[in-house]
Amino acid sequence: MRLYPLSLNELNSEKQSDLDDLMAKSGFPEPFLGKVNAQRWSNEYRHRVLRDDVASVETLSDLGEAEHLLINLPEKVGSPLSINSLREDINVSHKTISRWLNIFENFYAVFRISPFNSSKIRALKKEQKHYHFDWTLVENRSFRFENLVAVQLLTQVHLLQDTLGEKYDLCYFRDKDKREVDFVITHNRIPVLFVECKQSDAQVSEHLVYLKRKFQKARAFQISLEGIKDYVNRDGVRVLPGRFFLRKNFMEWLSG
Repeated sequence: MRLYPLSLNELNSEKQSDLDDLMAKSGFPEPFLGKVNAQRWSNEYRHRVLRDDVASVETLSDLGEAEHLLINLPEKVGSPLSINSLREDINVSHKTISRWLNIFENFYAVFRISPFNSSKIRALKKEQKHYHFDWTLVENRSFRFENLVAVQLLTQVHLLQDTLGEKYDLCYFRDKDKREVDFVITHNRIPVLFVECKQSDAQVSEHLVYLKRKFQKARAFQISLEGIKDYVNRDGVRVLPGRFFLRKNFMEWLSG
């Protein structure tokens, strides 16, 4: 069984204050419960992952360059991850960047999700997006919220995989016309849930509406970190505060 950071669902809470605490302190118990300073813990955690955990079992020819990559990855959250761009930034080979990313993923520093593809859409098929289990590393507040949601959705997907053997997967949507939706959950490769993250109340994303129209049986949600609106638009997209959405697991939303 895999262990992941705390969630609003596990906290049995839909309080904005609890969501704000998760945003500020992460979902790791020690900083979240105030036993240690969250910023200091985060810095030490990243250092331990690379200098202690990874170095104990992997041979990295240049730990400094690997650390440079790990430090700079959070600013890439929210966009497809280009290994070629990373290679140029750090001046190492494509193969080296790929190996380092695999190592970081194996040690639960980051995880990647792939683009959702279907014959109904002109989706991009290659570039993955990445997120951090310690979302406090992401400075941009909007992308930090997206990262938090990614972790909590992944936690639920893996729980279904591990306990029931169900073929659920977490993906994202981006097509050749530059339409993008943050998260797509599939069951046996069929989309069942779309989630778009916003920092505050905003008009319903046209890209989310487009995807909902293509796959009408899927549930679609636009959630916000700070917003207060709660309604269903004419296309069947549910708009609601993130704290309400995250309070439940996504299976409850599918059956509700």
